[in-house]
Amino acid sequence: MAEAHDSKTTSSTKSLYELSVSAVAEHFIAYKKYLNFLPENVLFDLYYQLYKDKKLFLLGIEFSDLNILLRMLKVTNRRIHLLKSFQALMENGTKVGTELAISYKLCCQSNKNNLDAQERIINLGLRLGGFLSDAGWYLESEKVLSACKDLCILGPQNPDTWCRTLDCCHKLLHAQAAYCAFTGAAETYQLALQTIEKLKNAGYTNTNHAALYAEFGVLFFIRSEYDQAYKWSVEALKQLTPSIPGHIVINVLRQAAKSCVVKREFQKAGLLIKQAVYLAREIFDTDHPKYSDVLIDYGFYLLNSDSIVNSVSIYNFALDIRKSIFSLYNLHVAKAHEDLAYALYVQEYSSGKFNSAIIHANKAIAIMEKLLPAEHLMLASAKRVKALILEEIALDTAPTPGPEPNLLHKSESLHLSALQLAKTAFGERNVQTAKHYGNLGRLYQSMRRFPEAEEMHLKAINIKEELLGSDDYEVGLSIGHLASLYNFHMNRYRDAEELYYRSIAISLKLFGKGYSGLEYDYRGLLHVYTKLEETDKYLEYMDALNHWKELRDRHAELDEPPIDQKCPQPIEDIINAFFSM
Repeated sequence: MAEAHDSKTTSSTKSLYELSVSAVAEHFIAYKKYLNFLPENVLFDLYYQLYKDKKLFLLGIEFSDLNILLRMLKVTNRRIHLLKSFQALMENGTKVGTELAISYKLCCQSNKNNLDAQERIINLGLRLGGFLSDAGWYLESEKVLSACKDLCILGPQNPDTWCRTLDCCHKLLHAQAAYCAFTGAAETYQLALQTIEKLKNAGYTNTNHAALYAEFGVLFFIRSEYDQAYKWSVEALKQLTPSIPGHIVINVLRQAAKSCVVKREFQKAGLLIKQAVYLAREIFDTDHPKYSDVLIDYGFYLLNSDSIVNSVSIYNFALDIRKSIFSLYNLHVAKAHEDLAYALYVQEYSSGKFNSAIIHANKAIAIMEKLLPAEHLMLASAKRVKALILEEIALDTAPTPGPEPNLLHKSESLHLSALQLAKTAFGERNVQTAKHYGNLGRLYQSMRRFPEAEEMHLKAINIKEELLGSDDYEVGLSIGHLASLYNFHMNRYRDAEELYYRSIAISLKLFGKGYSGLEYDYRGLLHVYTKLEETDKYLEYMDALNHWKELRDRHAELDEPPIDQKCPQPIEDIINAFFSM
């Protein structure tokens, strides 16, 4: 017993350094005037002690000082602790992000004619804006980086300034795209293109645009302009070399993988996103926000490639990482809740068990409502997910003869709001707008408003075919929904049959015979042929359904763990493999 007690005492004993840090933190105000002389790493430990002691008022005063926070940004091996501390301040109601943005803007204005100071101030802005973006405070990041961009433009026009302008565009575009600030993002995109052209015309070739091109891809991906997203993602891949920093390589691989997913090039997507996972794990470890970012994109790949259970597992892992760093009221956490909610909705679609899905959707919305304007596009996206879940809950829990009307009306309100915001942001001819039409079509079918349901489905199909082609997954999805309407509610069995055939053909082409979504088309055809009394056709598709079940059982047995322990390969090998596919 004595040995056990001694061991416990030893393990909890603080070092002399730790005791000193705690003592200074305890009497912080008395020692404050001497702190400027401390090295950055020691000063960081002192501020982190204030965070642990919940002395957030004092910490907020310190971190609102631009010079102090910039000193803390130099302590790069403590970034997670800095993110936790900063999030605690923002969650506690301090306006530290806004105050830093104002301070930086004033610094830029007071030095706009001081050419000697401009390079230093621009570099400070890049670091501060990048940190605010990493911390999930995109609006504050945009304010800092916009001021930084303006200072770049005011400076002397030469290749060095142009390169700094591109660095600023890269970080600014990331914040604007993530925050769905598409007007500003379009201006930043054009500025970047013009600046690249200036460097080219000046014969300046000592630049690499991999990171910037990847952000171009991100912007077009979020705007659902998938051809452009894929184009810029491929251009970013071409720029990768072994000397490129690992964090840039990871971002390029992530974005290219997502672009491949929406182009239904799953083999390429799998190659890239798995490499990004291995590399992020090696560089950042598994508790870092950069690793969670990669996992979110890996979950997207798994969900779209029909590995739904694994997708839910990965999204849960990513959410846990983000909550451990960003606590509760942060957009990083909100987006992870939304992604998990949708994956759970897909997973439980046939079971009707949507309790977990609706919990995560509500959490996402609650966070976003606290942090975003009421009509923000990010909030509309989360509400769309909730609307889908509410519709299914209404259908699964309603007493006869029809679904629960209140839930369906709530769902309709959410869908209409999301549609209007999408049309305002993207226009009528956009994939996101088409998805909202399709969602309304399914909802109106549940509400027994069949002519309106047909109108919405036809709109969705028309837009998707125009933008994506007639054989895209999204087209097949909408065709299957229209087939269901004709089959189960409008007695148009031949029309339904033709649409089911099209939907099945698309699924087989993209995913193969074991694709989960084929079940709904096969069961739909069984209903069609029952109504048409075509026994031979009924037996044919009953055999197809039974064969599909066998394939799904084998798929479940062979399903690999979502994350293996492989090491990253040389980037040149990955690029060669990608372009040889």
